[in-house]
Amino acid sequence: MSSQNRTSRLTSLDIRGRKGGEPLVALTAYTAPMARIVDEVADVALVGDSLGMVVYGLDSTVPVTLEMMSLHGQAVTRATTRSLVVIDMPFGSYEEGREQAFRNAAQLLKETGAGAVKLEGGARMAETVRFLVERGVPVMGHVGLTPQAVNTLGGYKAQGRSKAEWPALIADATAIADAGAFSLVIEAVAEPLAVEITKKVAIPTIGIGASAACDGQVLVLDDMLGLTGRVPKFVKAYGDLAAQAREAVRAYAAEVRSRQFPGEAHVYALKAE
Repeated sequence: MSSQNRTSRLTSLDIRGRKGGEPLVALTAYTAPMARIVDEVADVALVGDSLGMVVYGLDSTVPVTLEMMSLHGQAVTRATTRSLVVIDMPFGSYEEGREQAFRNAAQLLKETGAGAVKLEGGARMAETVRFLVERGVPVMGHVGLTPQAVNTLGGYKAQGRSKAEWPALIADATAIADAGAFSLVIEAVAEPLAVEITKKVAIPTIGIGASAACDGQVLVLDDMLGLTGRVPKFVKAYGDLAAQAREAVRAYAAEVRSRQFPGEAHVYALKAE
């Protein structure tokens, strides 16, 4: 990567400085082709552990490994020059303790060239976040619905629907912000709660199924493009690429079965001397 690309890429400090400013655009990216598209508009390219479900067909993010995150992170970083690449730390790679978290975060940053990591959890993870930040690892937090905890949450359920839940969720958000995270994802919480958290923390909030009042928004790219077939209620479908791909594949199959030359293959046919 050239020095020009290094200096033009957004950093965690740039993202932190956008609190209350122009809304942040964040999208997931798992592969080089999609990362190139995302890089044209996104402030943050998130290599989310949602790749376990989107790319590998897993039932949850829990089985995702450090190696999987590293390989996809490398592809996304190579394909981007502008967006801050943030890579998820997968389940089991940081919960055991702050030393484990630093070891694995350092490995991900070294292997991928990403600019930051993201980890899930509230007040219980604050000490780990502080430990990482003090040692040079930029951290994006994640509160509300935390998919890695799906087995203890009883499924993918919205959080904060009852006001009795608000104090704990607000405490989670403020603890992560105070620990030094540069931004905070708020997932699937009641809109008034997302508004309250956004007001209380000094770092940008990035909503996903939360509130337009957050400092930015993030979506799973494959969801918004209609590729996954199981789009959450809060996701607007901006395209139906699955239908287009299905039509293209069927057209190709029809040509093959009718013994037509697919594409430009005929140009390589042998010519008579």
